[in-house]
Amino acid sequence: MKGGVVVEYFNDQTGERVKEDFDMLVLSVGLEVTKGSMELARALGVELDKYHFAQSSSFAPAATNVPGIYASGCFQSPKDIPQSVTEASSAAASASIALINQRGSLTHERTFPPERDVAREEPRVGVFVCSCGINIAGTIDVKELVEYAKGLPNVVFVENNLFSCSQDTQVMIKEKIQEHNLNRVVVAACTPRTHEPLFRETMKDSGLNEYLFEMANIRNQNSWVHGKEPEKALEKARDQLRMSVVKASMLEPLEHLSVNVNQSALVVGGGISGMVTALGLADQGYETYLLEKSDRLGGNAWSLVTTWRGEEIRPYLENLIARVENHSRIKVYKNAELKTNKGSVGDFVSEIEVNGERKAIKYGIAVVCTGGKEYKPQEYLYGQDDRVFTHFEFDREISEHRPALEKAKGAVFIQCVGSREPERPYCSRICCTHTVHSAIELKKASPRMPVYVLYRDIRTYGAREDLYQKAREMGVIFIQYDLENKPRVSRDGDDLLVVARDHVLFRDVEIRPDYLVLASAVVPADHKNLVELYKCGLNSDGFLQEAHAKLRPVDMSVDGMFLAGLCHYPKPVDECIAQAQAAVSRASTILSRAVMPLDSIKSFVTENCDGCAICVDTCPYGAITLTDYERDEAMHKKIETNKALCKGCGICEATCPKQGVFVHGFTNEQLRAQVHAALENV
Repeated sequence: MKGGVVVEYFNDQTGERVKEDFDMLVLSVGLEVTKGSMELARALGVELDKYHFAQSSSFAPAATNVPGIYASGCFQSPKDIPQSVTEASSAAASASIALINQRGSLTHERTFPPERDVAREEPRVGVFVCSCGINIAGTIDVKELVEYAKGLPNVVFVENNLFSCSQDTQVMIKEKIQEHNLNRVVVAACTPRTHEPLFRETMKDSGLNEYLFEMANIRNQNSWVHGKEPEKALEKARDQLRMSVVKASMLEPLEHLSVNVNQSALVVGGGISGMVTALGLADQGYETYLLEKSDRLGGNAWSLVTTWRGEEIRPYLENLIARVENHSRIKVYKNAELKTNKGSVGDFVSEIEVNGERKAIKYGIAVVCTGGKEYKPQEYLYGQDDRVFTHFEFDREISEHRPALEKAKGAVFIQCVGSREPERPYCSRICCTHTVHSAIELKKASPRMPVYVLYRDIRTYGAREDLYQKAREMGVIFIQYDLENKPRVSRDGDDLLVVARDHVLFRDVEIRPDYLVLASAVVPADHKNLVELYKCGLNSDGFLQEAHAKLRPVDMSVDGMFLAGLCHYPKPVDECIAQAQAAVSRASTILSRAVMPLDSIKSFVTENCDGCAICVDTCPYGAITLTDYERDEAMHKKIETNKALCKGCGICEATCPKQGVFVHGFTNEQLRAQVHAALENV
């Protein structure tokens, strides 16, 4: 076809040869290690696997064979952004523990010049328009935007920069602030989510309050979404810049906030993730409380036999428990439950109940590692026939009755039992690898035993694909099914009968196994109490929600709280350990300080507040409380904001009917001025 591509392929359902015309063909290519990375590994003596990725252990995922050298990201194995960020923090935690005796010996506290008082000065706004290479300049005429900015009220200096975030440009901005006596700065560039902290630092380095700064997001919100409409993009950029300048002119210096940090930690959950977290924090020198709701540590790991690499879990688990219980800085509470919580980042106070008795603990951060659990199926005769197992149950069967496997006349595994269904649309991730690993163990025990895997999609990701290939080579038979044609399980006399529709033969296949193993879903624990105590969030599947899926994968939405393990989403042992170590790294950024600075964009009460408490009910972070105060010899009520809990989200300001609460930097007057500026040419 003219201007397109013809794709020829075989239909995997029918075996038919198919030719189709497409306008575009996108190749989803794999990841491989670069030649330079392999040369670096050889120079450092780092062992690589057969695919040239860094060799690692499930129990120390960031470590290499060379002490003091750690691996993360795609050099360790193919992975996406969240896992790369997590493993980077995991490597940082491992490195910081190794360097604990030298911590702080070469660090210097950054100092800034005295802050200039600009309260009585007329606004003098400097505008810096970024080209961002061609990201912005390829769509928006930045030279025209610069000329437009020169005519805006209160603007005394405008300049275009190739990359405003570069170190050279930061120095230049500082020089221009001083040269032109600027007291407000607007940068028209990319997203403040990633770059605003950088420009705030430049403001402080220039002797200005960091909150006298405003960003216009003309990349993410403009050039990237209007790439084929340059004229309209320029018009929108003018609107964005005009709105930012008018708001910047109204900005006031804000007070710098901070909180004293209690340099101790709470870890909720005593499985592998919780114990690795507690041990990492304690090894960094922080007193740690470890709460476990049952009478022993270990959680789900007691039901596991080996990792996907074949490493035995029981010896590692027993050693980990011994290290935790004998660590001088870890206080373990079993049969413990969290009952109350007050305070915020740096200064939490909670009551816990241990064996029926209550006691108070104080801590600066909390890491939640409450785990998940195995779904108990309601289908396929589970609970009605003792030949039907879940994965955990079959692992025990293999361990305790291995000789019986040699006499078995067959085994069937059914995948996605309880996962990828309307009530649980997520993939439980570990099931495919677990099934293939177990199928291989059966073939090792009895090579002639027929083993079937009934699957929807096989998801043995990364190097786990080797297990799938090995299973196929050993004779494991894989039969695909879909939601409309699920396998059927029944009894036929004394036989267990499994009927599956073969997608190649288009015929029903009858199997009479001795073992039926259901790859049941990983489901979240009950987090209702935690959500109520900490005002943290759950995702739509009931797992705890991270602050940002890609940039902050182990932080929770509540400052000072982190998460690791199955409470976040289903994951194998090596990823649980990596995330636990990452939580240690992130938590240490708080615990390592005696005093922690806070962002000053917070809500504040005005004289219009009459204590109606609407904002108290709507605040998603529990940051607002109702207090009493005396006026005209009578008691009245008004609100009060906990600055450490407040996120400056503005819900309180939006719901208040009397303008009794505003958010610094986003007052009604400032927002109204921006709206008027946006409508100026309409």
